[in-house]
Amino acid sequence: MSTEPLRCAGALIVDDDGRLFFQRRSPDRRLFPDCWDIVGGHLEPGETVQDALRREVTEETGWAVSHVLGPVGEYRYVGDDGLARVESDWLVRVDGDLARPRLEEGKHTEFRWLAADEIGLLDEHRDVNDGLIRRIAEEGFAALRSIGL
Repeated sequence: MSTEPLRCAGALIVDDDGRLFFQRRSPDRRLFPDCWDIVGGHLEPGETVQDALRREVTEETGWAVSHVLGPVGEYRYVGDDGLARVESDWLVRVDGDLARPRLEEGKHTEFRWLAADEIGLLDEHRDVNDGLIRRIAEEGFAALRSIGL
């Protein structure tokens, strides 16, 4: 078994009002069940981060990435499955009906567009010491401000 961490790509999708897209993971998911999360997942063999970003956005929402606005950060964590991960997160814009994402059945149960002052919602069902998704959101909003959005 490899000791290398799993590589992941994450998309912080931005709407025209400067809000970010979050979706709730199904309560049946092994990793972060019933928690809010960004769009993203593991890189497939031979796939670049940018390719994975585009694939995951389409798989999880039905939308297509139109612009990669810039990086948010790289995050290292160990999931409750015991696997180490390195996740590269990016701000993106998408094409599609932003009011109607096509959530992956069985994987996600609802979605929300959140403004910077609404990210307290992201702590729901998270371990008190986790804070990962909230930190990613805070850094995503900071990145938005830094590029003038």
